[in-house]
Amino acid sequence: MTVYEELADRFIAAITGGDLDTLRAVYTPDALIWHNGPGAGGGSEQRVEDNLRTLRWLSANLRGISYDEIRRDTLPSGFVQRHVLRGSLSDGTAIEVATCLFATVTEDGRISRIEEYADTRGTDPLHALAAAQRAARR
Repeated sequence: MTVYEELADRFIAAITGGDLDTLRAVYTPDALIWHNGPGAGGGSEQRVEDNLRTLRWLSANLRGISYDEIRRDTLPSGFVQRHVLRGSLSDGTAIEVATCLFATVTEDGRISRIEEYADTRGTDPLHALAAAQRAARR
């Protein structure tokens, strides 16, 4: 197993386990995480703390999180991973999101950038839940 594969496994295990301390340690302090979707340039970029807030919300609202059908290749400066994110909302709504991410890794073995391309239709129930939660707080 390569260093990049070990890092990718650690990264995915931290997400599925809701381990924000490990996620913070996996990222460089100035890491940027880009997601496709609406916005200038076809997506939006997050800094580490914003990404951890998103992942904390995901862990709190998505039951049985798993990354399935993982296919991974190492690159000279990181790795690319294709997978299907699966889980369910508390009302039983199934979530299935086909995703591809490109991770750039520094020489000290930390992720400095992720570019994540997800099937945005699969995230519609998550966006609806987030909107309902925001509306309930008002």
